[in-house]
Amino acid sequence: MPIKPENRLRYPRNWKQIRTSILERAHGCCEFCGVENHTYRYNEHTGHLARIVLTIAHLDHTPEHCNPDNLRALCQRCHNRYDAEHRKETRLNNKNNIKKERI
Repeated sequence: MPIKPENRLRYPRNWKQIRTSILERAHGCCEFCGVENHTYRYNEHTGHLARIVLTIAHLDHTPEHCNPDNLRALCQRCHNRYDAEHRKETRLNNKNNIKKERI
């Protein structure tokens, strides 16, 4: 996933090197499902072929924690599935914070 501008400072200066080492460790394949980087896969939602682009996932969802044991090279599908519950919790927390601010 692309790094959001508001989170960019949470990543270490050597993030590009860390990212490269994780992709090398994964031999260019998703570490969950095994799909190869830069190949194509059918997208069941759109009915089109989608290009696979591996991204680096933080298993604990904390960008500052860049130990290789906490990082995985994942395709978009696996990364989105892995992050789904965390994103849901974040949305709910943000919604609750907005409600509190209005009170």
